[in-house]
Amino acid sequence: MHKVLRIAIALVGLLNLGLGLAFLYAPVRMAAEFSITAIGSQGLATIRADFPGFFITAGLFALLGLETNKRGALWVPVTLLGIAFVGRTLSLLLDGVGPDALPPMIAEAMMIAILIAGIRAKPQSAP
Repeated sequence: MHKVLRIAIALVGLLNLGLGLAFLYAPVRMAAEFSITAIGSQGLATIRADFPGFFITAGLFALLGLETNKRGALWVPVTLLGIAFVGRTLSLLLDGVGPDALPPMIAEAMMIAILIAGIRAKPQSAP
């Protein structure tokens, strides 16, 4: 993969990994930033479990996909982000467009595009 693309994929991976770890260690703060309200300790446990599960998985597989022979690993974050994008689109159709609806969709679309570019990149020849 080209150097710029590799850097972009690394940033996607690190961003997702960072978000996942933040949800794990600061669920109340992250829930507020994502417009989520936890109901009791079970709500916090759900935020601490599900969001890190999503973001850490996406981040780790994006970073794993940086290896030329493991570009197929990039399909994992593409799938996760694609399902999230579809869910947001459905929400727009059913619930309307809120003031903060588009920025996360733009970020997800950009990450998907970067990761798909990484999947499609031709392997570099050995030096």
